[in-house]
Amino acid sequence: MTSPESPRKSLLWLVAVGFFMQTLDATIINTALPAMAASLGESPLRMQSVVVAYALTMAMLIPASGWIADRFGTRRVFFSAIVLFVIGSVLCALSRGIGQLVAARVVQGMGGALLLPVGRLALLRSVPRAEFLAAMSFVAIPGLIGPLLGPTLGGWLVQYASWHWIFLINVPVGLAGCVATLYFMPDLRAALQRRFDGVGYAMLAFGMVTVSLAIDGVSGLGLHGVGVVVLMIFGFASITAYWLHAQRRPDPLFEPALFGIPTLSIGLLGNLFSRLGSGCMPFLVPLLLQVSMNYSPLKAGLMMLPIALAGMAMKRFATPLILRYGYRRVLVVNTALVGLTMASFGLATPDQPAALQIVQLLVFGAVNSLQFTAMNTITLKDLDGSMASSGNTLLSMVQMLAMSMGVAAASAVLGGYTEVFGSATPLATLHAFEATFASMGLVTLASALIFWHLPPEARAVQPAQPEVSGQG
Repeated sequence: MTSPESPRKSLLWLVAVGFFMQTLDATIINTALPAMAASLGESPLRMQSVVVAYALTMAMLIPASGWIADRFGTRRVFFSAIVLFVIGSVLCALSRGIGQLVAARVVQGMGGALLLPVGRLALLRSVPRAEFLAAMSFVAIPGLIGPLLGPTLGGWLVQYASWHWIFLINVPVGLAGCVATLYFMPDLRAALQRRFDGVGYAMLAFGMVTVSLAIDGVSGLGLHGVGVVVLMIFGFASITAYWLHAQRRPDPLFEPALFGIPTLSIGLLGNLFSRLGSGCMPFLVPLLLQVSMNYSPLKAGLMMLPIALAGMAMKRFATPLILRYGYRRVLVVNTALVGLTMASFGLATPDQPAALQIVQLLVFGAVNSLQFTAMNTITLKDLDGSMASSGNTLLSMVQMLAMSMGVAAASAVLGGYTEVFGSATPLATLHAFEATFASMGLVTLASALIFWHLPPEARAVQPAQPEVSGQG
């Protein structure tokens, strides 16, 4: 990248650090869940709401992030996002019950949801078009480093300090970010303020929340039968109402014409359903290692390193593979491999050789990384300039929604199998985990059928674009 002027360079670092905070906090908590559960008097198998609340809040706010920045200015919104993130982090550390912790994660998610979209918007309006791709590549690096450090750092803090510090470490970084924002973030806003589709946003947000709560309610909220069905009906009715509303409104949140682009429609559906399976792995694997195999938090965090390292190494091979075989073949075959690799964790046992575990994690990390890169680029590749921003926002929302629903679904499945096998002994709990991995792997395997509908001629024509969020 050409050396930018000093203010622009400072802006790049500011946005990158904000992205790092958001991606680190999305992963650092996973290895700490058993320790947090013990401290709060909860079962470690019922802590999914802590993860779901953060991801779901981000999914809800992402569609409104652009309008909020245009209305109040990038500097004020980015500053407020960091403040919310820090306040949420402090509230998480002070929580004395699961309800307080979930509420604090909502506040934290409100801040995290605005960090990357608003920072990316500031770059889009400040960096020359010729340098934008290089700028986004620079900012995307923390999106890879955060998940790399998160699980290990979380395990280390839990083992040698306490779980509260996985949130308190955000405070000094956030305070420094606030000062840097006042100096280096330009105060940009749209020349023409567009109207915000508040009614459509309310319908879409309500639909996302109720569907996610229905899934999470099976295990996290203690809902059964009627309650789950009622929430599901309300959720899907609200999403359907939004779709009908968007077709009549001249300025909807997401243009209905977007869904007339085959690669975007298939890419979004594929993202949603394949991530329902694979998105639960950062949640399930540390739980398996600590609850059923008696790993320490630090050792469980270290065991997540192969996934991140293999994911980073796989990035360089993604474009050549897609150029040679095309998106459809790569995604159909690779989705099946992701599902089968996930299901293979159902064979895990406490006496499994460490080398075999590491190979298993490396393979999953590699195929999962290729999956994310291929899904993200096929979704956005055919969007023109007028639709690129809206399509990118929609993809980011679907990614976070799929992550929250995936964790909720995996928890519901794990809770169901725990009732079948019992939880009185570590062996019974291990059997429940094994069945859960097999089931979630089959969910991912089934999503390969969605990618079969991609046009066979769709291939990469340029290096893979930078990831649009911290989730892949």
